[in-house]
Amino acid sequence: MGDSGSGYTLVLHKDADPTTGGVAICGFSTVGMVGIIAASHIISELALKQLGTVLNADFPAVALIHNEVPKHPVRVYQGKGIGVFTAEVQFDSKHDINFANTVLEWYTKGGFERLIILDGLTQSSKDESEGALYGVGSSSSSRVALNNAGVQPIQQGIVTGICGYLLSEGDRLGLDITALLAECNPMYPDARAAALIVEAVSEMTEIDIPLSKLLEDARSIENSVREVFESSQNYLPAPDDQAEDDPSFG
Repeated sequence: MGDSGSGYTLVLHKDADPTTGGVAICGFSTVGMVGIIAASHIISELALKQLGTVLNADFPAVALIHNEVPKHPVRVYQGKGIGVFTAEVQFDSKHDINFANTVLEWYTKGGFERLIILDGLTQSSKDESEGALYGVGSSSSSRVALNNAGVQPIQQGIVTGICGYLLSEGDRLGLDITALLAECNPMYPDARAAALIVEAVSEMTEIDIPLSKLLEDARSIENSVREVFESSQNYLPAPDDQAEDDPSFG
């Protein structure tokens, strides 16, 4: 766990074993909702089981309904050699460090070998067909893995929010942490950008994650995520400055 703040409480299901090992993945509801769409697709395609829930008294009293089942918005899943940490609503940026430290604690207790952060960044081109994928690695091995997967590295710039803090802590603590950042349209949930990230995850981990359903259902997925986000705004205060939560490089 990092020294700069405490994490939130991770409540595991009865008889759940927190030790998963292998690859840890996290995705949050940030710019373009890319992280949450990609993480949710991985959970679905790999049929991962929910391991637990992240709770805190400052979180809103809200249930998100999926296929008739009510769930807390921040959850962790696991499968053989893989775990996924996901948050389906957007929190104020004041929560970023605590969320990042919660991910680090989950990562450590789970015995994972590396962490891959799924996120988006605001598209620099007006042509949506030109969306690109970028990567940042906290270790030499993660940078080699990005290169082998053909992911363009960010040479200079800034990555903010939960993603930026996790990358910096990865460097400080000697952890293997990678960020995959897909250019997206920040005005709506971008499932196509999420597909770029999922494809890269498959390449880097050698885990087969089919993309066909994500691409075929892109429009309905985007509409569904938008509905969840808009509904959550009835219960959550708007972030102080959404630009601060968006990973960017200059």
